[in-house]
Amino acid sequence: MAKSLIISAIILYMQIPHSWWALECIWGEGILHGHGVIVDFFLYGIDTLEMIPIIGVTLAIVSKLRHKVK
Repeated sequence: MAKSLIISAIILYMQIPHSWWALECIWGEGILHGHGVIVDFFLYGIDTLEMIPIIGVTLAIVSKLRHKVK
């Protein structure tokens, strides 16, 4: 379980720079936004949904580490 959790964390954490770039496009600072609401969501909005599993995996790792310390 711990190995799969670490692998998932690495994969998800590698997505953070890409998600940040997508948010910049949504906020209007990038040059690749404004193609339409649906197209923008599929190009950039899906990346923001990755924050939910990133938070979940991080909390699971913290929980495992706290359990090992006790």
